[in-house]
Amino acid sequence: MSALTRFLGDSPLRVIVKLLVVSFLVGLVMNAFGWTPMDVFYRIQSFFIDLWNLGFNAIYRFLGYILLGAAIVIPVFILLRITSYRK
Repeated sequence: MSALTRFLGDSPLRVIVKLLVVSFLVGLVMNAFGWTPMDVFYRIQSFFIDLWNLGFNAIYRFLGYILLGAAIVIPVFILLRITSYRK
């Protein structure tokens, strides 16, 4: 068994035939949907950008909730400390 056959997992001719058949089927499906390779690339890129932005929007929303709560909690805490300090 040659190193090339071990690397490819089968004989080079069989691998080429398998790749041609799969490429034809994928090309047929992509053509049916009107997709180009760049469309697929842009959709994958857009997915990761949206995922990145969603993560940071979640952090900003979380920090917004903390600040909103702190606008009430901190003054109440200070008032309670001032009133308990007099006693």
